[in-house]
Amino acid sequence: MTFDIMLNKKDLKIAIVHDFLVEFGGAERVLNVLCEMFPEAPIYTILAEKENFPAWLKDRKIETSFLQRWPKFLLRRKKWLLPFLPIAPETFNLREFDLIISSSGAWSKGVVTRLDTIHISYLHSPMRFAWDMHDEYLRGQKRGKMVNLFTRLVLNYIRLWDFVATDRPEYLIANSQYTKGRIKKYYRREAIVIYPPVHIATQSVSGRSDEETGRKYFLVVSRLSAYKNIDVIIEAFNKLELPLVIVGKGEQEKYLKSIAKKNIQFLGFQPDENLPKIYAGARAFVFSNVDDFGIAPVEAMLCGVPVLGIRRGGIEEIIQEGKTGEFFDAATPEVIADGVRRLRENEHGYDREMIRARAREFGEERFKKELKEFIESKISRDFSKD
Repeated sequence: MTFDIMLNKKDLKIAIVHDFLVEFGGAERVLNVLCEMFPEAPIYTILAEKENFPAWLKDRKIETSFLQRWPKFLLRRKKWLLPFLPIAPETFNLREFDLIISSSGAWSKGVVTRLDTIHISYLHSPMRFAWDMHDEYLRGQKRGKMVNLFTRLVLNYIRLWDFVATDRPEYLIANSQYTKGRIKKYYRREAIVIYPPVHIATQSVSGRSDEETGRKYFLVVSRLSAYKNIDVIIEAFNKLELPLVIVGKGEQEKYLKSIAKKNIQFLGFQPDENLPKIYAGARAFVFSNVDDFGIAPVEAMLCGVPVLGIRRGGIEEIIQEGKTGEFFDAATPEVIADGVRRLRENEHGYDREMIRARAREFGEERFKKELKEFIESKISRDFSKD
């Protein structure tokens, strides 16, 4: 029995829950594929900025939380909303649905469902700011002692909520072995691993030769947030005086531009249709933050671009050292610069087709197949008890 036939026979009502529809990065690429898989499922999200929606969200039924009705100046400052964010997903009325699929980097796994509803949560990451990066988060706020004390109290509350909320889904899916380990450590729960889907549009230039693409610059595609460590990449390339292109936007954009020299170019946010050409022009992709997976490096590899990444996190499951890229061991300008040197020395030794083949192992069809098989097995088992 196929997955689709089983859904029709059971006449299941399905909903998708996603943290925010405000910025669009790796988690939203996963959501895009979920929307393709479940075209009739409404999306529940805490906040949405519909004026920034990509085309695939324009006609989608979207339900937002009570926070959406708050003044806009508050909504643009999510840190001020932190004490209220755990409450928001709990207020969604999901009683009519038989299957909930949450795409969660923080909050959406905490929805409250009927006793007989199946809730499968795809976890992009346990909350970094509440668990393993809470000290870095506090230092980044640059506030006084009293504000930091209040923030610590709030983070303690968030950790307690997060631990309890992660026990609500019946099943957890991790986006990498690294994430699976963090789920086990912080939540004491087991998860299966289904790697996220690579954005397929990047394949449109994957067959072009190096002469056609004219690979000239090193590339970063990322949100410009403090934890992404873009500043240390900039410092390294300031010293190397090699061309660096940075794609993305975020709260650190103004600061990063202020420390960058003339060899560094900022392209801001770029729609998906522009990325293949940008990737194809890169000599290498640089990835300096400890991430749970990292979709952008895989997209770059799909265009035959080697990756220079930190030897920590999910990127270790992607790069094959000396074949599809290189590692560096610390996010400091000097260590990154040494990694660039080693990559340049090996630049002519990389097999571009091997790099592309490695990236294709993380394709959309593989993701859809594995997720369908997992959901089908749980539907078959759980509903057979009825």
